Amino acid sequence: MTFLRPLLASLATAGLLLAADTPVPGRAEATPAPADALSIRAKLSPARYAFISAEISAKIEKLPFAEGATFPAGAKLVIFDASVHRAQADKAKAQHVSAQRIVEAYRRLAAQGSVGQLELVTAEARLAEAKAELDLAQVMLAKCTIVAPFAGRVGELRAREEQFTQPGQPVIEVIDDSSLELEFIAPSSSLGWLKRGQSLTVRIDETGKTYGATVTRIAAKVDPVSQTIKLAASIKSEGTDLLAGMTGAVELKRPR
Repeated sequence: MTFLRPLLASLATAGLLLAADTPVPGRAEATPAPADALSIRAKLSPARYAFISAEISAKIEKLPFAEGATFPAGAKLVIFDASVHRAQADKAKAQHVSAQRIVEAYRRLAAQGSVGQLELVTAEARLAEAKAELDLAQVMLAKCTIVAPFAGRVGELRAREEQFTQPGQPVIEVIDDSSLELEFIAPSSSLGWLKRGQSLTVRIDETGKTYGATVTRIAAKVDPVSQTIKLAASIKSEGTDLLAGMTGAVELKRPR
């Protein structure tokens, strides 16, 4: 029986270890504490940008700004050949002037009883039609020039001078680089302490420098599959060497 004692002791020890590893119903399992700091990859995006398309069929006469050039708000970004639309506007203006004079003459004659009310009403209708044609021609003439909706820089030119464009064809990309945004994705578990207005830092790869930023937007929903949420933070870029498209690492720290 002596030789069985070591074997029984080994079995007893194994049984105790197995019992320790077996989950007990009703016993709370330990969960890892959330991290106090997060390092997340992020990219810089312009706060405002747009691909502006042609609204008319016309030839591009001039592109005053090259890619990367800066421009003020209201600057002429694209100038189309307006000869056809200018001629149509001149024609519509002449027809409007003629219709207006006819109405004035008919009103004088109607006051004297020389023409009937029907003739006057018909002349006034033709005047309204001529006015509508003039307004349309002037709108089309205005579309021969694309003006900057805001101050910024030219991101990309999708067309060249002397090229004929069609309505809806992208011509130029404009970027407002006076204010850039950091876009990144954080774990949804950080929503317990990550709030709008919270400060953070980001180290940009291209410049090797660290900048301060502030959380401005938190997405309206969490991705249930990845358990993440999209966020955006504003970063002051005016007077710095930051450009849209740069990437870096955002450092988020839990407030104490």
